[in-house]
Amino acid sequence: MITLKTVNLIAKILHPLAEVGTFSVQEEREIVVQLRSLAKTGEVLPVVIPKLIDRKEAADMLGLGLSLFRKLESDGVFPFRQRRLGTAIRYRNTDIVKYILADINYND
Repeated sequence: MITLKTVNLIAKILHPLAEVGTFSVQEEREIVVQLRSLAKTGEVLPVVIPKLIDRKEAADMLGLGLSLFRKLESDGVFPFRQRRLGTAIRYRNTDIVKYILADINYND
C-alpha cells in the first residue's frame, strides 16, 4: 500500500524535473493527484475530461431530478460551487465526480 508520505516524497522529486521540462507540469500534477487518490482510497481517479455543465447535467450525474437537485443545493448539501458565466450557472464536472467518489470528507 502506498502512503501519503511516499506520495509527498515522489511529488518533491518530480517537481524539479517538471520545472526543467523533462515532462509537463500538467503531467506532474496528474501523477501526484492519481498517487494521492491511490494512497487515500486504494483506487485511481477515473479519467474525466473537465468541462462546465448545467444544472440538469449535474443532477443527472448525481442520479437526481432537477427539482431535488435545486432543493439540496439551496440547503447547502453539496460541497461543490456554482460557476457563473454571465447569467448562466455551471458546475465543474470534475467536482461532481470527486463528490460522488468521496467516502466521507470531500476536502480530504
